[in-house]
Amino acid sequence: MRLDFSKLDGLLPAVVQDHADQRVLMVGFMNEEAFAKTVETGRITFFSRSRNELWTKGGSSGHYLLVKDIQVDCDRDTLLVKAEPLGPGVCHNGFRSCFYRRLDSGEWRQFETPSYDPKAVYK
Repeated sequence: MRLDFSKLDGLLPAVVQDHADQRVLMVGFMNEEAFAKTVETGRITFFSRSRNELWTKGGSSGHYLLVKDIQVDCDRDTLLVKAEPLGPGVCHNGFRSCFYRRLDSGEWRQFETPSYDPKAVYK
C-alpha cells in the first residue's frame, strides 16, 4: 500500500499524539521525503510550508518526538503519529501541546500554563 501524496501539493497532514496519554500535541505536514526520514530516523520530521524545507521537530529545542506508532486513515492521505515527546513541551510558545486554548462562551481562552520558557530554548 502507498500513501496518497497527490492532494495538498504533495503533503499529508500528520496529527501527533502522545503515545502515553493520547493528548494531541501538534499537527504538521509531511511530504514523501519527510515521511521517509521520519521512518528512517524514528524522529518526526515535517515539511515547512513557509520555509519550503524539511525540519525535524526538536532540532533547535532538543524537544524531539520519537515515533512509537504510525497509522494512516482510510483514504491514505492523513497520518496519525503516536510519539514519545522528549522535553517539557512541543509548542514553540512554551506549552506541552500546541492545543492550549479552547473556545469558551465565544472567546478563545488559554486553559493550561506554559511548561517551559521558549526564550531560554529558542535563541
